[in-house]
Amino acid sequence: GGCFWGMEELFRQQPGVLDTECGYTGGENEYPTYQNHPGHAEALKIVFDPNQTSLRQLLDFFFRMHDPTFLNRQGFDIGSSYRSAIFYRDDEQKKVAEEMIVLVEKSGAWKGPIVTTLEELTRFWVAEDYHQDYLKKKPDGYTCHFIRPMKSFLEEK
Repeated sequence: GGCFWGMEELFRQQPGVLDTECGYTGGENEYPTYQNHPGHAEALKIVFDPNQTSLRQLLDFFFRMHDPTFLNRQGFDIGSSYRSAIFYRDDEQKKVAEEMIVLVEKSGAWKGPIVTTLEELTRFWVAEDYHQDYLKKKPDGYTCHFIRPMKSFLEEK
C-alpha cells in the first residue's frame, strides 16, 4: 500500500490490531535495507486478535486507506517498493484477499482497475529501527495515507 509509515500509523489504530512492524518483503536480496532492497515492497506486518477483527475487515480498511489503482506508486513515492500488494501466508489468506479484490473492483468506488498484486509471503525482513513507529516519533512526518470517505466494501448494497 505504499510507504510503510502511513500504513503503520493508520492500522495501529484499528480495533483488534495488537502490533505492527515495518519491513520489506517480496524482493531479491537477503537482509534488505532502505538503501538496498531490490524488488522488495515496503510492507507492514500486522498482528491482530481474530476475536476482535478479521483479515477481511483489515483488507477492507487497506482498500480505503490507499489507492489500489496506482501501479507502483502512492503519493510522491514512486517505484515497485511502493506497490499495492497483499502478501499471504496460506491458501485461506489468498482466498480472502482474492474475494476482497473482487468486492472492491465490483464496487466501482475506484475509477480505475485494481492493480493490487497477491504475492506469497516468503520472508518478512524487519526494517531499520528509525522506520518503526515513525509517525509516533515524528507526528508531522510525511505520509501519503488517509482514510477515504467511502463506505466499507463489506457493507451490503
